[in-house]
Amino acid sequence: MSYTLEDLFRLVQKPGRYTGGEMNSVVKDKEKVNIRFAFCFPDLYEVGMSHLGMKILYGLYNEVPDIWCERVFMPDTDMEELMRQNGIKLFGLESRDSIDTFDFIGFTMQYELSYTAALNMLDLAGLPLRSLERDSSHPIVIAGGPCVSNPEPIADFFDLFVLGEGEEVSLELFELYRRHKAAGFDRDKFLTEAAKIEGVYVPSLYEISYKDDGTIASVTPVNGAPAKVRKRIIEDLDRVYYPDRFVVPFIDIIHDRGMSEIFRGCIRGCRFCQAGFIYRPVREKSPEVIDAQSRALCENTGYEEFSLSSLSTSDYSQLETLLPRLLDWAEKQKTNISLPSLRVDGFSEELAARLNILRRSGLTFAPEAGTQRLRDAINKNLTEDEILSTARKAFSAGWTSVKLYFMSGLPTETMEDIEGIANLSQKIVDSFYKNPDKPKGKGVNVSVSVSCFVPKPFTPFQWEPQDTMEMLQEKQKHLRDSVKTKKISLKWHDAATSFLEGVFARGDRRLCAVLEEAFKRGCKRDAWGEHFNLQTWIDVMNDLGVDPAFYANRRREYDEILPWDHLDFGVSKKFLIRENQLAHQSRTTPNCRQSCSGCGAAVWKKGVCVE
Repeated sequence: MSYTLEDLFRLVQKPGRYTGGEMNSVVKDKEKVNIRFAFCFPDLYEVGMSHLGMKILYGLYNEVPDIWCERVFMPDTDMEELMRQNGIKLFGLESRDSIDTFDFIGFTMQYELSYTAALNMLDLAGLPLRSLERDSSHPIVIAGGPCVSNPEPIADFFDLFVLGEGEEVSLELFELYRRHKAAGFDRDKFLTEAAKIEGVYVPSLYEISYKDDGTIASVTPVNGAPAKVRKRIIEDLDRVYYPDRFVVPFIDIIHDRGMSEIFRGCIRGCRFCQAGFIYRPVREKSPEVIDAQSRALCENTGYEEFSLSSLSTSDYSQLETLLPRLLDWAEKQKTNISLPSLRVDGFSEELAARLNILRRSGLTFAPEAGTQRLRDAINKNLTEDEILSTARKAFSAGWTSVKLYFMSGLPTETMEDIEGIANLSQKIVDSFYKNPDKPKGKGVNVSVSVSCFVPKPFTPFQWEPQDTMEMLQEKQKHLRDSVKTKKISLKWHDAATSFLEGVFARGDRRLCAVLEEAFKRGCKRDAWGEHFNLQTWIDVMNDLGVDPAFYANRRREYDEILPWDHLDFGVSKKFLIRENQLAHQSRTTPNCRQSCSGCGAAVWKKGVCVE
């Protein structure tokens, strides 16, 4: 018996993931549009619908009359099985048309372990996986997001990558497509011309050669492609498009609330943090624009909560001006404001008082390391006194729950640093019970979450070896043994998934074969813990003669050609080398508002670089 797509909705869990038709979703007459864009998020609906970047670009593209952007998500296992059994291809939620009939298929790549999900979605759409196997009759397959700071491990599967912020560059790309489509579309000619747009990287126009030791010998552009591809940024956030409404889901999603973007970039320069470097320079929105956008979102969605979105909300230079404006109407409308991404040293008594007005929940801070020496090495620029002072302020203001984020496996880390996580957490517990202003009759819970450090491109640690799985597991055991109270709860990231993330984060094009073979052997949902199978990956790499330690656990020399060296994200290699050397001396660098460190982002002459 064969089922239609509508039949499947009655047979699967959470059909609201697939039906479309939500409030504020955009439906157009496909006969009146010239470009159809499938915006693919390689994860479940609940995850993808929480992503701000997708919301922005979905709204932007659909503002253009001749473009129809539809949302596409990875189906869960029950839905995928039924789709394959009944010959139903991957479809857009708005039209339910198969996406292999669209002009563009675009992925946002947020996490290395979602690579196999992207391949699975292409396969579900009935498309050849590799770019060279597709012709002018197929959609153009593109990708953006933080992972394309090193797109080489997935280069063979995508026609082009958008580097940096996509609002302007994607519209330029669509205009080029219109011209080529009107003249009789030729895929190769289009890609050659697309490579001339700043921020567009076409991997097929670059030839890679390797040395006998496996490192890269050269990267050679062909057919007029630029020697270096520079990312794009939005210069004026007050003027750039921002949606006044979000699609409101039928089912619960991870973050079901409005989101107001307040600035892009980060002033801090934490040496492990890729986002802190690839999103430079810092550019802020004005309080007036944030206020208007926040109010419009709540009015057009019915949301009773919105968050202020940034890499570090307390670093917004006009926060004390912004909060009263927002609270003036939010309190009247009984709308809650969430301030995620607070820094320890940005939590003032005044801010605590403001937050006290808002909905009370647990506070989250990220010391990242348990000792001062290691915090200096990673350039966290936080002292133990500042951390404990912040905890006391929070407890005095009524909080009884604090979540702390740490990392293990950081460069120069020792077992003493691991013990420091337990010691610092214990001091925070002790500070609660010693605080005369603490909430009466309540205990404290300190939740400690420890991730595994993964070296990332365009950071000062891009040359560093990642700890082996065995080393990470040993450190996790040592931390567990070092915690002496039930007031501290521990969670840590799986070392195996971190290892594979490390392989692909700094990988080259030779990993494309590994990725494709792993997919063929059943790896489709590696970002979902219950489906992850490291042994399959190890078997594939052994069969193909690939040593994962070459990518994950090897120290790079400063003069080695890295797989991403022909891409330019605005931070110079000279600067990153200097920061790496300072890390090994446990010396800090001031944040961008205190002093310019000469990272290279001033080339745009925007944001904090010109204050």
